[in-house]
Amino acid sequence: MAAEIVNPLSDSASGGAEGAPEEPFDPAFALHRGGKMAIQATVPVRDKDDLSLAYTPGVAKVCSAIAEQPELVHDYTWKSQVVAVVTDGTAVLGLGDIGPEASLPVMEGKAILFKQFGGVDAVPLALATTDTDEIIDTVVRLAPSFGGVNLEDISAPRCFEIERKLQERLDIPVFHDDQHGTAVVTLAALRNAAKLTGRTLGELRAVISGAGAAGVAIAKFLLEAGVGDVTVADRKGIVSGDRDDLTEVKRELAEITNRAGLSGSLETALSGADVFIGVSGGTVPEAAVAAMAPQAFVFAMANPDPEVDPEIAHKYASVVATGRSDYPNQINNVLAFPGIFAGALQVRASRITEGMKIAAANALADVVGDELAADYVIPSPFDERVAPAVTAAVAAAARAEGVARR
Repeated sequence: MAAEIVNPLSDSASGGAEGAPEEPFDPAFALHRGGKMAIQATVPVRDKDDLSLAYTPGVAKVCSAIAEQPELVHDYTWKSQVVAVVTDGTAVLGLGDIGPEASLPVMEGKAILFKQFGGVDAVPLALATTDTDEIIDTVVRLAPSFGGVNLEDISAPRCFEIERKLQERLDIPVFHDDQHGTAVVTLAALRNAAKLTGRTLGELRAVISGAGAAGVAIAKFLLEAGVGDVTVADRKGIVSGDRDDLTEVKRELAEITNRAGLSGSLETALSGADVFIGVSGGTVPEAAVAAMAPQAFVFAMANPDPEVDPEIAHKYASVVATGRSDYPNQINNVLAFPGIFAGALQVRASRITEGMKIAAANALADVVGDELAADYVIPSPFDERVAPAVTAAVAAAARAEGVARR
């Protein structure tokens, strides 16, 4: 017998039958009723004159002009102001492979964050395929309508190939936020934590728990930014060249990380380490945290349960960050992606470079300024200084690196 489907907004579990227990009202379902976004016109259509300008015959003049000078599409359509938020629903939050339809509430949420925090319009596109080549071809065919592509919640290792091939085939920014947004915010917080304790990035040895999309991107980005050494551990231990079970992505990672030549478990890597970065879930034993270097940093970002309980982390670490909003120092991607895309779109960048991402991290760190403290190494997503600072820094970096087209 099929299980009864209960409306989460109904008054009772049995649809209101007399004597049935009342079901609690769920505000999450109430908020999502009908979706969280809509398309809104930016010009009026009040009479036949408006209609003739917004549509035929006036629109034909604009179409003809763009046909003759394709670059005019940026001036006379929404293209340079809108991002496609693309997913296949295979790695949604902590829910895993739940499919494209079930991913839509997250993609809508991402789109409204683009608008709220960066002034960037975004359209959620949940694709009914998990085939790598089909995803790539689909996005390429859709690209003429958009100024940028934000890849979201696509499982590793396919996400790496999808991003790389789209960057090769398109002349607009392609950005996998699960990778690079997380990396940018992590670097900003780490830079300020190092400053707070009188150290440079080059003096730090970091350990990352998790070799998925975020873990790989953070490792590469920290090394690019000048962190002294980075060791990555997956479920089987330290990602090192002496292992014969590594994927191609992890083999490449082993070649550039773990300069200390460690092997064995995550606990082994943490002994004497300056930084722990958790992007994997699981639980790190307290003894391993206690074995870290003095004035260590613990960034335990699994949600809702951090890899290291913040109360335990504070016993041994000088700076503690999580992915949760109810603790100080939240590592939240919304601090990065709206401003990064706003800056890239502002100058019609052809891509997002490593220099643009580092500029975003530095600008984000600088927002904290003289307020720097152990419980404030990264600003709040609601700090109104964040998006303008990141936008300006990214736009300037794009011009400096020669990828800006205006």
